[in-house]
Amino acid sequence: MEAKEKYNRVSCIYDFLEAVMENSAFSRYRMILMKELPCNGKVLEIGIGTGKNISYYPSSVEVTGIDFSIGMLKFAKKRQKAFQGSKLTLLEMDAQNMTFESNTFDAVVSTFVFCTVPDPVKGLKEAKRVLKKEGKAIFLEHMRSQNGFINTFLYLANVITKPLFGTSTVRDTKRNILQAGFEIEKEIHLVFDVVRIFVCTKKT
Repeated sequence: MEAKEKYNRVSCIYDFLEAVMENSAFSRYRMILMKELPCNGKVLEIGIGTGKNISYYPSSVEVTGIDFSIGMLKFAKKRQKAFQGSKLTLLEMDAQNMTFESNTFDAVVSTFVFCTVPDPVKGLKEAKRVLKKEGKAIFLEHMRSQNGFINTFLYLANVITKPLFGTSTVRDTKRNILQAGFEIEKEIHLVFDVVRIFVCTKKT
């Protein structure tokens, strides 16, 4: 079963499954990410899911949120009233094959997305393509650790998450970001080196 179909099926219980982590940690991580966001301009959120970031955006930004799961987008639409920015557009779209013109967005955002994109480097290259030359890309992601002991638990978790959601807990996301052609300006470690925020720009 493809990841898209898996997320369509689980969309109705997705927020319930993540409720504990969202309330105890993820909501705080989202606020940290938003502090790195430009205060105005056009923002693309890749993999907006059920719209958990919607209420955190600053009032002056225009946000386009994409997701490959129409089931997840249905729940994101229910959160639109919480959006405080100037405009919010939700679109069904694959991160690996975006239909936007190059150099469209002032900022690109993702939260826990590139663990699931089937070809993460291809998706990240698309993110770089649609980002303006002077724009920022901000990725909040979980990934494989440099600590072998921690990785033991991540590989065990991967046995469950990979077949259930198509989500890998052991990707080397930092390497993927660099391989896609981004320059990492800031790296924030939130949970050891497993959950991190990367603030990036295009390589010149």
